[in-house]
Amino acid sequence: MKKFTTFIFAMALFLGMLTLSLRELRNWKLGSVESAETVASEPLVQDANLSSTENPLPIPLEWSRETAITRGIADVAPAVVGITVTQIRYSQSPLMSDPFWRMMMPQAPSWVQETVSSIGSGFIYDSQGYIITNAHVVENPQDITVTLADGTQHIASLIGIDEKTDLALIKIKHDGSYPTVHLGDSNAIIMGEWVIALGNPFGLFSESRMPIATAGIISSLHMDFGFQQSGRVYQDMIQTDASINAGNSGGPLVNSQGQVIGINTFIYSGANNSGSIGIGFALPINKAMEIINELRKTGYVDRNYSTGLSYRNNNARIARLLSLPTSTGVLVNGVKEGSPAERAGIMIGDLIIGLEGERVEKLDDILAYLIGQNMKLGDELLLHILRNNERKDISILLGETKSKSDYQN
Repeated sequence: MKKFTTFIFAMALFLGMLTLSLRELRNWKLGSVESAETVASEPLVQDANLSSTENPLPIPLEWSRETAITRGIADVAPAVVGITVTQIRYSQSPLMSDPFWRMMMPQAPSWVQETVSSIGSGFIYDSQGYIITNAHVVENPQDITVTLADGTQHIASLIGIDEKTDLALIKIKHDGSYPTVHLGDSNAIIMGEWVIALGNPFGLFSESRMPIATAGIISSLHMDFGFQQSGRVYQDMIQTDASINAGNSGGPLVNSQGQVIGINTFIYSGANNSGSIGIGFALPINKAMEIINELRKTGYVDRNYSTGLSYRNNNARIARLLSLPTSTGVLVNGVKEGSPAERAGIMIGDLIIGLEGERVEKLDDILAYLIGQNMKLGDELLLHILRNNERKDISILLGETKSKSDYQN
């Protein structure tokens, strides 16, 4: 009996010691895990002997909110300006629209002059303060005020304007170094890529002291609208569904790399001019800069060119007399001496059947083409002609007609 009691006591002692040992082991493991977690929660120190890929730094959570769109806006926004223009406009006198008052005051003026204000957008492309905008934003200006992204306002002067392409160049009068945009390549635009329209819609720039941004994609490219009633010619336009509203005209269209690829110009609006419906158009920056560079150099775009050609419509009778294979086209019946046409080698009797790849059937086709194109002094015009029933393609360099005496002088 005594031996059994001793055995029971020994077993109880052994079990007690085993329990204490397991508890200590458990506490030691928990302490190790907590220490590891503590070390992991502390900022990592970059080992000088390890590359960034082997020992990367932790990325703060707020960085994940930055996207290509937000970076694009941040890059361009400092150089976007709001434009306020005081313009002189003429409107018909309300009294003169009434036959009674016209009879009573026949000498009264039919038109009255009024001063109005309009708003638009623009962007600085040269640190000296040169700003690109639309012509319709700054036409007939009495004074021009630009508001920068920092809220400061400056008086600007009109450097040059080209109504046909709806482009204008203005400059801040106050000398200084101003933030500028990065110009992109509108020939490299990708259909469907993200773009941002920045500007001063409805004058909100003046309220927020920062340009208003809307985002969308490139909806279409190379949109040609031809000659407008306003006298402007819109060609090769960029279409976007980024919202463009009243006051956005002249602002930049920016890609996700923060580069200006277009100039916001006009929209298709819904019934009753309800504003943006997701169809807006921008001038491509590459073609715009050709005009802007000329405006900066001379203040205007020289379109005082001539071809030196005279021509008449072809018809069945002329075709029989001259043994022409077609009764359509335009027949050259005169080439002025010293003209671009003579220098290019155009001859009397040549039959013009096309211009720049477009078919010509009658004289109106040539006139419509020349009116609808943004052609200027120094441009080339490609003619497709028939000479002795053989087709030839001849380029005319648009310029002045000079006599032999002019060359001798």
